[in-house]
Amino acid sequence: MALMATSPAHAAAPAVDAAAEAVGGGTAYIFNTLLFLIGGFLVMWMAAGFAMLEAGLVRAKNTSTQCLKNIGLYSIAGLMFWVIGYNIAYPGDMGTDWNGFIGGFSGVYSMQGVGEADTGTGYSVASDWFFQMVFCATTASIVSGTLAERIKIVPFFIFVTILTAVIYPVVVSWEWGGGFLDTDWGFSDFAGSTLVHSTGGWAALVGALILGPRLGRYVDGKVQVFPGTNIPLATLGTFILWLGWFGFNGASQLAMGTVGDVSDVSKIFVNTNMAACGGVVIAIILTQIRYKKADVTMAMNGALAGLVSITAEPLAPTVGQSILIGMIGGAIVVFTVPLLDKLKIDDVVGAIPVHLVAGIWGTLIVAWTGDATFVGQLVGVLATMVWVSVVSAIVWTVLKVTIGLRPSEEIELAGLDIHETGVEAYPGLANQA
Repeated sequence: MALMATSPAHAAAPAVDAAAEAVGGGTAYIFNTLLFLIGGFLVMWMAAGFAMLEAGLVRAKNTSTQCLKNIGLYSIAGLMFWVIGYNIAYPGDMGTDWNGFIGGFSGVYSMQGVGEADTGTGYSVASDWFFQMVFCATTASIVSGTLAERIKIVPFFIFVTILTAVIYPVVVSWEWGGGFLDTDWGFSDFAGSTLVHSTGGWAALVGALILGPRLGRYVDGKVQVFPGTNIPLATLGTFILWLGWFGFNGASQLAMGTVGDVSDVSKIFVNTNMAACGGVVIAIILTQIRYKKADVTMAMNGALAGLVSITAEPLAPTVGQSILIGMIGGAIVVFTVPLLDKLKIDDVVGAIPVHLVAGIWGTLIVAWTGDATFVGQLVGVLATMVWVSVVSAIVWTVLKVTIGLRPSEEIELAGLDIHETGVEAYPGLANQA
């Protein structure tokens, strides 16, 4: 009953007419731009969160490679989103719309001139581009964790190039870019449970199926546990991601020029935080019941699953609904991780349960909490699945049969760090199993 309560109990405050409290055009432009910039650098900081989470959960002999992958994918995403991605994602802004199914392309992105302001948009287009670019990089980060410890750097970076230049921007164009999911189906994804997280999740799942599990992971029907090197580092990464999510969801309000907008951003912060709290608590409870001990990695992924689950609609739900949505997201992780092991799908950091499965859950539940229909949400989920899975399968397969995806067994067993980077993150631990 407490979770479903709809009205907070607190002292009454004087009502404010949000429309009457809107600031002037120039000031609104500044505040809107500032929201994009603050949200953008918070989401950029999530790149550090992904890097630390993955570095903590892989074995010592693969840590440097994982760090290289994360700083490389962020940089590739920035370049590709500037060259082509933004135009495809937002055809109404920069390119031509090809029947609502794929954005057009009219040249690389260009900013306003020095000292100029884009008064027609209500915000600086440069701030908008930066905010959208860091979302693109987040999608690539999801793939990195799943395929850790057994993929070579070069084919991974080639896939990231295609993912950030074409695969992700096309999905974005369908909804945020005014494409067919938005106009024909009323699909709603406030900050990207499907557009960002499930896109990365589908690409990761297909990659894991084609790449195969790590050597020795599944032997004689049993799952061999490969403990992470640094749990405190992974925990730090989780908290960094949690912090960055306030920019991810909060700045997706896209405006801060009225009292109503600022109030909504504040509500988004609260709902986002409480969904993560619900995910952590339920993960701890369920692992304690199921395994007779609480699992710290499940707790971390419970937080992330709660955050992914609320991302599709962090404004409309009550706090109670947000906690419930996050709790179900955390439960999804606890039950999906062992399911993947039964299917022999090796996901090193649990990104598929967190970003793909919880992303689907968060998108579908918008039919309950937001202004969307279940059919419209389902169509968005399925369209994303088909596009990302088919194109990813083609790219992964071509890379596998041409330059190869995996290192030799000798290199994989010895660890990728010496071969790929020449640097051991933890000297003396290179022989860790």
